[in-house]
Amino acid sequence: MSEGSFLDVRGLSKAFEAEKVLEGVTFTLAERQTLSVLGRSGCGKTTLLKILAGLHEPDGGSILRRGVDITRVPVERRDVVYLYQEPLLFPHLSVFENLAFGLRLRHVEPGRVRNDVTRMLESLDLADQRDKAPQQLSGGQRQRVSFGRALIVSPSLLLLDEPFSSLDAETRTQMQALFKRVAALYAITAIFVTHDLKEALLVGDAMATIRSGRLKAYPSKKAFVDDPESGVGSEAGFWESLKDGRYDQPV
Repeated sequence: MSEGSFLDVRGLSKAFEAEKVLEGVTFTLAERQTLSVLGRSGCGKTTLLKILAGLHEPDGGSILRRGVDITRVPVERRDVVYLYQEPLLFPHLSVFENLAFGLRLRHVEPGRVRNDVTRMLESLDLADQRDKAPQQLSGGQRQRVSFGRALIVSPSLLLLDEPFSSLDAETRTQMQALFKRVAALYAITAIFVTHDLKEALLVGDAMATIRSGRLKAYPSKKAFVDDPESGVGSEAGFWESLKDGRYDQPV
């Protein structure tokens, strides 16, 4: 295990029939850090998250959390929460009860449930929405409730699978800022996968790219920005060309 790392992933591989989806995926993640994993659709991002969550078994490799091998630990004992692209809320429960659901399932004392949910509502700027049903909320508000429900059970690791991709640009920007604020407040350790370069840079403390099932982790954000393969240079060049009035640059 790498010194000081919370999560140590070594040589993960996965194939579905003849198709190799992940090959030799290796990286480390420090506690209270968010790793942004940038990649296009079909590159293996979601499969990686599902293996880390225990929803798929890898064909090879290992996953260590604080030095303990959890590669074959069943999903219900991993203390990992997977946040999907769509906010999967219970339509018959209020915002308050959606947030409280995981705590009640764990038989948390009612007074603590009330206090924890109230604090979470305030953290997510949802205090005035507590009694509403999910269908009465905007898309951004539903995603906040989903985010809060994942956090309130204090998972050791939060996995986010392009959670803001269905939101409009303004709401998405708001959610990115909210994620950063709440991640710091609740000392979250997370892996955030996205196909959006700007989003990856905004939310991540550490950076990685994944292409055709092969992951490349960077020692720093600067190393990511300086790497010609990261795409930062070409995107910056494109926006610079617009500023200069040149519209014929390749996208």
